[in-house]
Amino acid sequence: MDIATTKISSKGQIVIPAEMRKDLRKGDTMIIIRTKDQIILKKASKMEQTLKEDLEFAKMTEEAWKRYEKGEFIKMEFDDFIEEMKKW
Repeated sequence: MDIATTKISSKGQIVIPAEMRKDLRKGDTMIIIRTKDQIILKKASKMEQTLKEDLEFAKMTEEAWKRYEKGEFIKMEFDDFIEEMKKW
């Protein structure tokens, strides 16, 4: 995974750092998915392969965060957690 930072201009524009846009070309269509605290940027040509998975992940993350903020998470010991995960 690569990580970089950028800033938003007064017009709401961002520059994708050079090291992050190696396979991006002028005119490429991008998909932007926004949740409360996340923005996902993805090439439209790759959308069909993983968009459904990304949307489901974003939805599950947002729902989990809401449950966490409400204090609905359950605390358990590590071994109990592993046993619970095996049921999935």
